[in-house]
Amino acid sequence: MTEVNANTLVDNFIQLYQALNKDNLHLLERVYDDKIIFADPMHQIIGLPALTQYFAKLYKNVQHIQFDIKEVQQNNFQASLFWQMQYSHPKLNKGETIFVDGMSQLRFNEKIFFHRDYFDLGQMLYEHLPCMGGLIRLLKDRAAK
Repeated sequence: MTEVNANTLVDNFIQLYQALNKDNLHLLERVYDDKIIFADPMHQIIGLPALTQYFAKLYKNVQHIQFDIKEVQQNNFQASLFWQMQYSHPKLNKGETIFVDGMSQLRFNEKIFFHRDYFDLGQMLYEHLPCMGGLIRLLKDRAAK
């Protein structure tokens, strides 16, 4: 892939995630290969239909989600994006906004065929669960001492 095409694909990926919601998941096909391998701390998913289903479940109850891209490093075949996600969910953190720092590793030819997200699952989820959040924060504080 040429540098220009790689830049365009990464720019399209960023624009997609800035606008993605439960009503436009069909747009994933614009950047992802049909045989996409997607991995995050919770799942490994193979194939665009499975990825679309996964995102449909994730986005179903999210009230707000936004990605702020902090840095992009790329060449003609791969990219690393450092980001902060802001989201709110009615059952987490009393519906207040949650901030999650993360990084996405992308590999591509004409489209993205590999996408792996790295983030702290506690920061995203566990620390904000009503029963577990306080305990997890206490454990993190004690481990830091």
